[in-house]
Amino acid sequence: MSENVKKRYKIEIDGETYTIAGPGSAEHVKVAEQLVNEQIEYLKEVNPKLSALQRANLVAFNAVADQIEKQKEVERLHEQDQ
Repeated sequence: MSENVKKRYKIEIDGETYTIAGPGSAEHVKVAEQLVNEQIEYLKEVNPKLSALQRANLVAFNAVADQIEKQKEVERLHEQDQ
């Protein structure tokens, strides 16, 4: 079976159910779902006045910011190896 085959998964984020499709494993999807929900719960604790949309936007922003930092780290490591 090819790794590019899209599989469908049902996930729950902040009380809402979604069906997503992608090549990832069920374990990968479950871990991502759990991490997103943990971040949302943290935001609810530190600022309960945030709306669901504001929480979602902050989680998305943090994910992209983390991705940028990881990419910079990969590039630095790649440059060190050369």
